[in-house]
Amino acid sequence: MKLNAGIITTKIADSKAFYTKLLNFGVTFENEFYLLLHAPDKSSEISFLLPNHPSQQAFFHKPFQGSGIYLTIEVDDVDKIYSVLKSKNVPIKIDIRNEPWGDRHFAIEDPNGVGIDIVTYAPQSDN
Repeated sequence: MKLNAGIITTKIADSKAFYTKLLNFGVTFENEFYLLLHAPDKSSEISFLLPNHPSQQAFFHKPFQGSGIYLTIEVDDVDKIYSVLKSKNVPIKIDIRNEPWGDRHFAIEDPNGVGIDIVTYAPQSDN
């Protein structure tokens, strides 16, 4: 089983620029109403679909309203990604921090209002 998160939005071009230029996602497929992107290691995907497109069933017509969803991107070196995004003047919504359980992370927002939590997880102990 593989999960592909999909967002119904008019901001397909902005989403493509955000994910490809800032987070190094690649384009798997695109046409005039749909965009499928893959993570740099191709382990996961995210897609974007124009609202109210006649090729889609009505169930997939309503656009995302910009709240109530977040994505987590796990990286090997969260500090490196943080520095790169700061140097590109990407607005940081939650500054980099260490959690009591050991994870280190920060958050940004995509053009659709989706929160992106970028994290390096704490090593798991064998207790």
